[in-house]
Amino acid sequence: MNRRELRDHCLSFPGAEETFPFGADTSVFKVAYKMFALSRLGADELRISLKCEPTLAERLREAHAEVIPGYHLNKRHWNTVIVDGRLREQMIRDMIEDSYDLVVSRLPERRRRALGWRVDE
Repeated sequence: MNRRELRDHCLSFPGAEETFPFGADTSVFKVAYKMFALSRLGADELRISLKCEPTLAERLREAHAEVIPGYHLNKRHWNTVIVDGRLREQMIRDMIEDSYDLVVSRLPERRRRALGWRVDE
């Protein structure tokens, strides 16, 4: 997965937007003003930080050297993934989607509906 593919995938989700609150070098991907991913897409080593359920975050770190505690983030809820070809591309895509889903699942019902999420009655 290259920088363009990573960016395109983050922006492929309903309501996703790219912002730059930490400066022009850091892409922050948000849904409903809530961050679900961030990356310095122009850095020498491509990495992306993603929100994750705490138990799963620990398991992923234990199983994969490319998954480390979130850099400058709450390490209980965030992982940083080194995107260097060692992890399967589909796994990275799935982690991005999981991060997005985790953020959306905590939005108010009205917001989830607006994003096309099924809201159980």
